[in-house]
Amino acid sequence: MNNHPFHLVDMSPWPITGSIGVMTLTSGLTMWFHKLNMNLMTLGILIIILTMIQWWRDVVRESTFQGLHTKKVIMSMKLGMILFIVSEVLFFMSFFWAYFHSSLSPSMEIGLQWPPLGIKPFNPMNIPMLNTMILLSSGISMTWAHNSLMNKNFSQTMQSILMTIILGIYFTILQGYEYNESSFCISDCIYGSTFFMSTGFHGFHVIVGTIFIMVSSIRIFKLHQSSYHHVGFESSAWYWHFVDVVWLFLYVSVYWWGM
Repeated sequence: MNNHPFHLVDMSPWPITGSIGVMTLTSGLTMWFHKLNMNLMTLGILIIILTMIQWWRDVVRESTFQGLHTKKVIMSMKLGMILFIVSEVLFFMSFFWAYFHSSLSPSMEIGLQWPPLGIKPFNPMNIPMLNTMILLSSGISMTWAHNSLMNKNFSQTMQSILMTIILGIYFTILQGYEYNESSFCISDCIYGSTFFMSTGFHGFHVIVGTIFIMVSSIRIFKLHQSSYHHVGFESSAWYWHFVDVVWLFLYVSVYWWGM
């Protein structure tokens, strides 16, 4: 019996398998970029997915069935999520820094203008505006889901979560279509680099957030989370709202102001 409220986790193989998976994935990306061989990258993705499934299974057992997530542990996890989101804010700040550094004072190499000579930017009133409406709507449905869970209305909770997941997938499909229709690519000077790095990483975060919410919805459906014990779902809601806010900054600065 412990005389403290903290959870000291048991020995687990998943951190080392996750590290191996990430190393395999990055090496596979190099092979794909230079030799167009996707075998190593596919293996890395497979290792990461299998590690995620088994690691999350262990966390679910610890939090739900073993009762190891005490109030102190939950507070620590919430603080960890807040610090993670702060680190993500700084991560995106680097892209905005690069974008404004190049756009506010265009160099001679790109024709002393922004967008650079020869670049045809997207119309912000088309797909970007639609994606903005989709993400704002998904933020509303996520808030609805959180409020319904707090009020023990599980029917509305599942409905609003499903709505959020559908909107997240719809956003990803539209962004993929937008990339496919683009008249420029990531190697087209600093504009292409900053555009695809910032919007592309945001799109990756939307995919991660959608998976995060999917896992939370499965756990709510299985009654793993309740109105007073739902730190996983609350973290997914925080993450999703962060993704929404980043998109608003991207839309205003990259699509609208930078056209």
